[in-house]
Amino acid sequence: MKDIIYVTGHKNPDTDSICSAIAYAEFKNKTQNADAIPIRLGELNKETQFALDYFGVDTPKLVNTLKATVNDLNMDTAAPLSPEVSLKTAWNLMKKNNIKTIPVINENDTFLGIVSLSDLTSAYMDIWDNYIIAKSNVSFENMLDALSGKSIYHNDKSKKFDGKIIVTAMNSEGIKKVIEPGDIVICGNREEAQQLAIESDTSLMIVTGNHEIDAKIIEKASEKGCSIISTPFDSFTTSRMIIQSIPVKYVMTSDNIISFKNNDFVENVQETMIKTRFGSYPILDENNKVLGTISRFHLISKINKNVVLVDHNELSQSVDGLEDAEVTEIIDHHRIADIQTGLPIYFRNEPVGSTATIVASIYFENGIRPSKQIAGLLCSAIISDTLLFKSPTSTDMDKLMLNRLSKMANINVEDYAHQLFKAGTSLTGKSVQEIFNQDFKTFNLLNTKIGVGQISTMDLDGFEPMKNEMLEYMNNKCKNENYDLLLLMLTDIIQEGSELIAVGEKTDLVPIAFNVTLKDNCAYIPDLLSRKKQVIPPLTSAVESSK
Repeated sequence: MKDIIYVTGHKNPDTDSICSAIAYAEFKNKTQNADAIPIRLGELNKETQFALDYFGVDTPKLVNTLKATVNDLNMDTAAPLSPEVSLKTAWNLMKKNNIKTIPVINENDTFLGIVSLSDLTSAYMDIWDNYIIAKSNVSFENMLDALSGKSIYHNDKSKKFDGKIIVTAMNSEGIKKVIEPGDIVICGNREEAQQLAIESDTSLMIVTGNHEIDAKIIEKASEKGCSIISTPFDSFTTSRMIIQSIPVKYVMTSDNIISFKNNDFVENVQETMIKTRFGSYPILDENNKVLGTISRFHLISKINKNVVLVDHNELSQSVDGLEDAEVTEIIDHHRIADIQTGLPIYFRNEPVGSTATIVASIYFENGIRPSKQIAGLLCSAIISDTLLFKSPTSTDMDKLMLNRLSKMANINVEDYAHQLFKAGTSLTGKSVQEIFNQDFKTFNLLNTKIGVGQISTMDLDGFEPMKNEMLEYMNNKCKNENYDLLLLMLTDIIQEGSELIAVGEKTDLVPIAFNVTLKDNCAYIPDLLSRKKQVIPPLTSAVESSK
């Protein structure tokens, strides 16, 4: 079975994050015996969606968390039982599969209850209740199975056995005193006792020891409607084994059962198990169908998800539940932050303008040519992250890779870049929340929580009517999510500068970092294009100087 590897960019994904994840997943699938799956941690922006549509690539699956779920546990998977199955069958299955609990399902395969080893044991305490067969509504078939018996005659008009169980270990007068119509009689090869049982209108006669039964007895039983079973067991063993014919529905537990869904988080399952004392818990899917059972032992069998991080290495920007996953690789072009791993991993971090540049390099270093679609996505990511080389983060390596990839993708870079930016910079129909969070990242700088959103546009003036509403949204987000400083970069890719909007208790960091004066929480800064290279480093220095 192939290992599953999730390849993911950061939250609020941009074009580089999505396209690099898709491209690197394809590389892993080409070079390793693994099933690499690109995923996303948020909704796509218009620019990224344009790139995927242009090159005919499916949108990666949205994943909200990598927290361990019940699906990540090994579980006992013995086939569920029908409620009519005998205790004998349930017992044999438990021994065969070395388990102590089996779920019970109805005719629609949905969960009814559970039968446990303790339930089977308790049933034997009712051995002294000689009406147990009637109470539990045992079928003729279950009786045959429990007694390893042979049907000599079956009155198929009789659906149940209503009487008590008696063993004819007495003389005729004694039998007459205890036998009643409908009873179940266990007898040997004494024809007198057999005749008396039939004449007393019993519902079932069980002949022990595999003794031959006279044809006249069988004929008489047929006339009276008394079923006959022949068993190889002696009378004592038969009286004990008959209890095993009871259907599991009679002893199963159906009330106050604690079960889990297959997508429940393991941490929640563990909390529930601590508060309860059940030995085993059923696992159900969304349709209430049984997938298996787990016990406390299974919690240690948790299978960590393997994950490759691209375009980030900061915990606050990564997928929720990362602590329950196994980070196996990081491919990034940002500062080295705070993600820790238990083992050495492949970590590739280069000072280039786009993660896609690094991913493309990895392809070529391994002698692999990306498909036309993937080459197109890598081009899109490089164009987007470098603003077609207007960003100060751009390097000669970015230009080299874009030139090489564009030929494989069969695109004119200038024409395609114009279409890409046009699709991505339109603010029409967007709410202030969508605009702010389109490309938003959180940074923890010396215990100072700073959030920076960035949006590129070809029309900075078109944002003016939204400014007051944006300030209100940012102030609320800052207060509700405990940010010290929130910034929004409105980057004009034509004028090559950014309008900076700032809110929070530490807006005083902005004049220190950028040598500007905020007016109504805003300042225009020429040549400010890169959050990574031109915003976070001066803010870090400003925080350090203010300590």
